[in-house]
Amino acid sequence: MTLSQKIKMALAYKGMSEAELARTIGTSPSAFNQRMKTGKFSSDEMNKIAEALGAEYYFGFQFSDGTRI
Repeated sequence: MTLSQKIKMALAYKGMSEAELARTIGTSPSAFNQRMKTGKFSSDEMNKIAEALGAEYYFGFQFSDGTRI
């Protein structure tokens, strides 16, 4: 699953539009739409998106004992 797909699923879960999210994180809806097309987001951007959605974002490895790297 791509980052864009995950963001779309999170938006659907929260009942928020892409335009609303874009404005909340301080970007224009058209610029955000372009990022969604490429699917390339920095860790900082993903953290801002998660915060705007009231969620937590993590990128890394999680092992069966709960260790995250």
